[in-house]
Amino acid sequence: MVPPLSAVRGTMEGMTIAAAPPRLAAAADVSMRWYPEGPYSLSRTLAPLLPGNTDTSFSVQGDVIWTAFTTPAGPATMRLVPAGGEAGGPLVDIQAWGPGAAAAVQEAPRLLGAHDDWRGFDEPAFHATLPRMVREARRRSLAVRLPSSGRMVDQLVPIILEQKVTVIEARRAYRYLVHRYGTPAPRAGMSTPAGLVLVPTAAQWLQVPSWEWHKAGVGPQRSATVMRALRSAVALERLATLPAAQAAEKMQVIPGIGAWTAAEVVQRTHGCPDSISVGDYHLAAYVGAALTGRRTDDAGMLRLLEPWRGHRQRVVRMIQGTGFRKPTFGPRMTIQDHRRH
Repeated sequence: MVPPLSAVRGTMEGMTIAAAPPRLAAAADVSMRWYPEGPYSLSRTLAPLLPGNTDTSFSVQGDVIWTAFTTPAGPATMRLVPAGGEAGGPLVDIQAWGPGAAAAVQEAPRLLGAHDDWRGFDEPAFHATLPRMVREARRRSLAVRLPSSGRMVDQLVPIILEQKVTVIEARRAYRYLVHRYGTPAPRAGMSTPAGLVLVPTAAQWLQVPSWEWHKAGVGPQRSATVMRALRSAVALERLATLPAAQAAEKMQVIPGIGAWTAAEVVQRTHGCPDSISVGDYHLAAYVGAALTGRRTDDAGMLRLLEPWRGHRQRVVRMIQGTGFRKPTFGPRMTIQDHRRH
């Protein structure tokens, strides 16, 4: 029996929820209305999970975001619609279809950043220590939350594909593989976005043959890392219940998963406010240029961010939100085509 998530207005783990309007509830298998209780931007909050048009498990139609994914109860298609509340405050209407609809709606507030707490960052004494550009960015970004997908495998695979290659290469490969091995999302009536798919499950990823990785442009080192990781998929998914730092540490036991990969994953699965992508091709130079006017390396970046430990990822996110661009000198990373090797 589907839990009546849309039936009662009240609180769930400190979140204000309510029944969706009858018209929306009637159109979905399960629905819910969520009140962020403060400024909120759906698109800016989910931006880290929306890699352009390369991930066909998402579809953005104006302000409305569709997504499809597999829950422990089965696959689900979910529609997220931002709106204004009765008193002018923001809200998000959540609708879901498919066998996993109830589970998807249950976890939706977490995905939308309901558990992301900026109070320590905004505390006056701490806030006063921040660089002016970060303070200004925060003032303009009060509607941003850090999302927590809670889905380890779904985040890990595309991030492994980004190891030591350009984002363009990685996203091209991911789109090819999801198109080949993903499955159609549960139908949501006539309004289901065309081409919306479920990314492969761990079992489906493990069935991808070596020549398909090659055709996608994925080198043997990255494909082997994916395969090693997903043989431990059940244990990997359990990491979503651990604190972010502990989950990142345990993830790195798997050969081929280092500090950069683990940080990128927990930023998305846990909404981690502190994890820093050490080893990133651009990040250290970018942060150094933004905070001091000079490029730096990973050690220098960590020294610069140390005064804000606990919120270092928030600081980086705010810097990125300023639109700052570092001077572009020196060689760029070359796009490799592993399909020719």
